[in-house]
Amino acid sequence: MPDRPDRLRWIIPAGILTCPGPLAEVPTPLAALLTDGTLAQITLEGEAVVTRLGAGRTWPEEGARVRTALHTALDDPAGWIPGTGTAPSDDDARLYGVAQDVLAGEVGEFTRSHGGSIDLVEVRDGIVTVRLGGTCHGCPASWFTLHQRLERRLRQRHPGLREVRNAASPANLFGPPGDSRGASA
Repeated sequence: MPDRPDRLRWIIPAGILTCPGPLAEVPTPLAALLTDGTLAQITLEGEAVVTRLGAGRTWPEEGARVRTALHTALDDPAGWIPGTGTAPSDDDARLYGVAQDVLAGEVGEFTRSHGGSIDLVEVRDGIVTVRLGGTCHGCPASWFTLHQRLERRLRQRHPGLREVRNAASPANLFGPPGDSRGASA
């Protein structure tokens, strides 16, 4: 992860692990890496497993071991036990990571294919704020892109999402044509 060199996001096939967030338990191969200090943390983010290295460890030295343990652990979906009770800032951090992935993936590709852009501004209290650019800025169809593409995909990967907001919208009143509800989901 560019902003966190001690972390690596491993993309996994859809539907294998469906409980985003911190984990109370992981299968034995990964548990051993937590026990020996190779890894400090393992978290699920939608269709990715995020691993954080332990102190003094490097990816060139430990990457192959972590990859092998992860591949073996994915054969044991029942061994992945979700944690309980996370702090809101942890939840927002996970949602931020999911939003980055979604915007870098199919939603961003769709937007860029039309000459537009959606930039992630912030995630706070389960609310994702984005800024529309290029041809998306002021486009009547941008509501559809934000809510039927971006918001729907975010909810699939992070059920804790409360709302998607457009930062450029006055008072975030950016509903569908003829609707005065605003951007709230």
